[in-house]
Amino acid sequence: MGRKSLVFLIIFSLLTFIFFYFKHLKEEKASKKIPQMSDHTIYNSNIIENVYYSSIDAKGNEYIIRASQGEIDFKQNNIIYLTNVKALIKLNNSNDIEIISEYGKYNSNNFDTIFSKNVVINYLDNKIKGEYLDFSMERNSMIISRDVIYTNLQNILKADVIEININNKDTTVFMYNNNEKVNIKSKN
Repeated sequence: MGRKSLVFLIIFSLLTFIFFYFKHLKEEKASKKIPQMSDHTIYNSNIIENVYYSSIDAKGNEYIIRASQGEIDFKQNNIIYLTNVKALIKLNNSNDIEIISEYGKYNSNNFDTIFSKNVVINYLDNKIKGEYLDFSMERNSMIISRDVIYTNLQNILKADVIEININNKDTTVFMYNNNEKVNIKSKN
């Protein structure tokens, strides 16, 4: 059984359990007729505490994501909204990349993740901060945007967008407005 099938089976089982559990609670509540609760109250929960997902691509690169909490989207059960997110990308041909953010949107089908609010990427002596990161294993790319600040031991760079190919580390830095320039400042 593949990882995608296993993840889908776990999510499906969890949603089925949640559905029947709350259906039972609703029936029990209706039979007891608790006076302080409205008969129209429906309870649904799709919250998961201490979320952990791990996947390995065909090249052997590993992607691990953790969050203090996850919420499964009822309309798209492969989408999980995350809080207090930490991700680790273990690349075969390179050093690990660590990503931290306040929120995330994880797709369990293709492992693509949107990180948002106070995003920090750490790679060796390099740190990139921004407000939005689109990470895709399928595209082998990370696109960080909104108030991007890149720092290393020698420089501080400010830009609108930094795109990184995670396989070969090719990096593109640019501004949305062609009249504006990327700001690079030496620390020395």
